Amino acid sequence: MSERRVDWISSPAGPLRGELRVPGDKSISHRAVMFASLADGVSRITGFLEGEDTRATARAFVEMGVRIEAPGASERIVHGVGLHGLRAPVAPVDCGNAGTGMRLLAGLLAGQQFDSTLIGDESLSRRPMERVAKPLRQLGAVIETTAGKPPVTVRGGHPLKGGAVVSEIASAQVKSAVLLAGLFADGETSFTEPARSRDHTERMLRLMGAEVIQRGNTVAVRGRPALRGFALDVPGDLSSAAFLIAAALVAPEGTTLSLDHVGVNPTRAGFLDALALFGARLKLELAQSPGPEPVAKLTVSSQKLRGAQLDGELVLRAIDEVPILAVLGALAEGETVIRGAQELRVKESDRIAQTAFGLRAMGAKVEELPDGLRIQGGRLRGGTAIDSAMDHRIALAFSVAALAAREAIIISGAEWADVSFPGFYALLRRLGAEVEIVP
Repeated sequence: MSERRVDWISSPAGPLRGELRVPGDKSISHRAVMFASLADGVSRITGFLEGEDTRATARAFVEMGVRIEAPGASERIVHGVGLHGLRAPVAPVDCGNAGTGMRLLAGLLAGQQFDSTLIGDESLSRRPMERVAKPLRQLGAVIETTAGKPPVTVRGGHPLKGGAVVSEIASAQVKSAVLLAGLFADGETSFTEPARSRDHTERMLRLMGAEVIQRGNTVAVRGRPALRGFALDVPGDLSSAAFLIAAALVAPEGTTLSLDHVGVNPTRAGFLDALALFGARLKLELAQSPGPEPVAKLTVSSQKLRGAQLDGELVLRAIDEVPILAVLGALAEGETVIRGAQELRVKESDRIAQTAFGLRAMGAKVEELPDGLRIQGGRLRGGTAIDSAMDHRIALAFSVAALAAREAIIISGAEWADVSFPGFYALLRRLGAEVEIVP
């Protein structure tokens, strides 16, 4: 992330109109580069997210000897080196702000013959890594954390043995790290979680020819598969689309937005189900997709919302969208309660605390719960400044909140939006919103 801090003024909006394709899915873009690097043969990726996090992941594999070409924007050609073709990096691997990158790399590197150290920026350096290191150690990996946080050192040359990992939390990152380590292990490696987290890893491994077995909330892989290269058009990121959908819902009458080629994988489409509980109506048109992920065109217009109760498995499938769902709750009629989101305490920021703080600053009545929020809906007054806390989803959520507020707000540290949605503010302007850099 650039060291230049950028503040934006986001003002109450008029009607928003447009048809567009949102940036590629961040989770899938990370995995596409990683998995293509382990394949035999060449993989071609279009729709790749040109964000800070995903570029950091691509750089990491270049540093480990993988040739990655970028013939155009959002395109990558990855020349895979196979499961055992990576080279030892000459310096610590810098994951930037990418928690997904670091955690999945820990599993992937556990099966290599060389030592490696994973580092990150100030924000990533505060995030817990033992949640990944502990299950990997069950498979024979030797991993050292720094008081449970980055830097993370992965010792190579230690043979991995398949085993059954049972997790107390549902986490796609932990699951993916275990499955990646399982590719290098003897026998079968399984991961059981209390509820089924997003399954991008399983879908992509099947696309590459790996044997992936699903048994309820348990998924397993067999070690040492031959992975083949692939062609993939990365779907638009539903988590990015969520901010535009929310902006359209709370904008004045006359708003209509259409978003094409959005990923609607059911294991992470809880946001759409949550909108239904708010009383929102969207038009969803499923499209033909040659890839492993379902995609759709989403069309939305402005409308009144009612408060909702969001919890359980739905919140797990909408975990990245909780900050913007909280903003919608603050603008809906009645009370909104969000529970089961404790995972947000250990994201780029404490997203529960930051969301509560920001909404209160805009005049909302918010009770912060251990695992969520209780919000009294109404109007937001604006006329304040919101610190992004080095968190892209906080920057994006409050930029949308400002569109429906009585007065403009300043988003301090707005550059963090580029982590997952590069060009977001320019796009808002194109759709009709009033956003500008603070002089």
